Amino acid sequence: MKRLIHTLLLACTAMLPLAAQPASGPEVGVVEHLGEQARLGTLLKDEQGRTVTLGALVDKPTLLTLNYFRCSGVCTPQLLGVLDVAGKLKAAPGQDYQIITVSFDDRDTPEMALRKRDNFLQEMSRPFPPDAWHFLTGSAQETRALADSVGFRFKREGDSFSHAALLVVLSPKGKITRYIYGVNYTPEDITQAVAEAARGEAKPTVNKWLQFCFVSDKGGNGYVFSAMRLVATLTLVVIVIFVIVLVVSARRKRRKHEGERV
Repeated sequence: MKRLIHTLLLACTAMLPLAAQPASGPEVGVVEHLGEQARLGTLLKDEQGRTVTLGALVDKPTLLTLNYFRCSGVCTPQLLGVLDVAGKLKAAPGQDYQIITVSFDDRDTPEMALRKRDNFLQEMSRPFPPDAWHFLTGSAQETRALADSVGFRFKREGDSFSHAALLVVLSPKGKITRYIYGVNYTPEDITQAVAEAARGEAKPTVNKWLQFCFVSDKGGNGYVFSAMRLVATLTLVVIVIFVIVLVVSARRKRRKHEGERV
C-alpha cells in the first residue's frame, strides 16, 4: 500500500508543469525571484523613440508586464485584463502606481508601442494619464536580460513566442514584491499588491496554481487554458487522498479488532 501511495504521489508531481519543477527551471515559464531586484539598468526605447532606463521610470509601485505587440495569443487578453482592472482601482494612476509593458520582440518599434498605448488608453473607463502606462521596446539582448532578472522565461518559435502571462509587481526601488498569474485580475488583489510594493514587502504567490492551467498552444503564440491538465491533476490528487483515507480507516479497524480480542 505504501508503494502504491508513493507511485501516485510521483504521478501527481509529473503532471505539474515545468514551471513548478525544481532544478534550473523551465525553458518557458516563470522562476520567481521574490525580494530580488529587477534589472533597472535595462536600456529601452519609449513611445517617442527616446532611450530610457527602467530605473528612471520605476519611482512608484509598478505593474510590469512582458509581452510583444504582434502576439495573437495570450498577450491581448492579458493586457485587456490589465486595462479592465486599472479602470476599477481606487488608487490614482501615475501617483499611487503605474503600469509598464515591455516588448521582448526586438522587431517591435516605438511607433508600434505608441499606437498600442493610445489604443488601450482610448478604451480606459476612467481618466488615465499617458505617462501612467508606458509601452517600451528594446533590443533582444536588453529585453532578455530584463526578463531573466524577473525570472520570465520565453522562447522564440518561428515568427512567434511561447511565454506565460503574469504581472510582476515592483517596489519604487525596483524590488520584486509579487507575482500575479493569469489574464484576469481583481481590484482587491492589485490594490493589496500595490500597497505591499509601496512598503517594499515581498509576499509569496498565493495563486501560483493558476499557471498550472496554462500550457503552450500549438501555434507557439503563448499559453492557453488546459482544462484537461487541471482535471487530470485534481483527479490524481483525489485518488491519493482516497487511498490515504482507506489506509487510515483500515488501520483503525485493525486496531479496534485487536483491542476487542484482548
